[in-house]
Amino acid sequence: MLRNIEAIVGEIEKAKNILVVGHIMPDGDDISSVLSMVIALERLGKNVRGVIDYEIPAYLEEFPGVKDKIKSYDCIKEFPAELIISVDASSPDRIGRVYDHFKFARSIVIDHHATNTYFGNINWVEMYGATAQMVMRINKMLGVEYDKELATANLLGIATDTGFFKYSNTDATVFEDVAWLVGKGGDIAFISNMILENRPLEHILLYKDFLDVMKLDYNNTIAYSHITLDMLKKYDIKPKDSPSFVGDLRSIKGVEVAITFTEAEENEFHVSMRSKSWFDVSKVAVHFGGGGHPRAAGFSINTDNIEKTEQEVIDTIKKLMESYK
Repeated sequence: MLRNIEAIVGEIEKAKNILVVGHIMPDGDDISSVLSMVIALERLGKNVRGVIDYEIPAYLEEFPGVKDKIKSYDCIKEFPAELIISVDASSPDRIGRVYDHFKFARSIVIDHHATNTYFGNINWVEMYGATAQMVMRINKMLGVEYDKELATANLLGIATDTGFFKYSNTDATVFEDVAWLVGKGGDIAFISNMILENRPLEHILLYKDFLDVMKLDYNNTIAYSHITLDMLKKYDIKPKDSPSFVGDLRSIKGVEVAITFTEAEENEFHVSMRSKSWFDVSKVAVHFGGGGHPRAAGFSINTDNIEKTEQEVIDTIKKLMESYK
């Protein structure tokens, strides 16, 4: 992959006006990757914009630098980007309307999802624990100096996408990168407080209702539940700030696969899936038009009957589970 990295560095060095784009339904790794690259490119004197064509959840929007450096889609209408860098997105649909601009500029894809469709002119796809690790390598090759601000921004993605170092993607490289970033001032205590110790009371109250509609299947190895707009409205929670709770379902003893169905707009559900040790949820996600990792994947689906849709997804998972035997 060294040739791809060198090609990316060469493209960045030549370009002056650069757009860095993240994916819809942004998570910590996505926000971290966009933010870290924007900070780095600004320090190199580039005219750079960070953009995500989706509302950013409040708990991530509060992270230092996010409001200033990551804007909505409208900000790029008059921006003469000659280079577009997509981070942490596996396919064109994941970056929303920004993909329409790919026809007008050179494009780079930096991603760690096995389901990536290689939609850029230059594609660096490698199975790191987080895309933020790949961004860190690009920044270092560009000669960017790291300080507390940049190190903490970069560390956010690694911490969140590895579940604060407890997921199976936490390998030796993760700890090496974290050690380097902490050595540069990366504040892991600040990140953990922002992400793990900052849950709104409304989310705790919603969790009760979420558990009330939870179901178990396949000898209690599959746990699933849903969150509807009515449930969110009850506690005055905006759809963009809806918690997933999928990790809570996976934590149940004996559960291998956990799924949450969250209504984002009327009859439009975002489906988040996690597995504990052996089941590949990315196969299910791809089947329904999504993507992701073997232990963490998702997709979106339109339905006016969530119970029926849940059963279709569960039946697909059970068939795949049978094939493992």
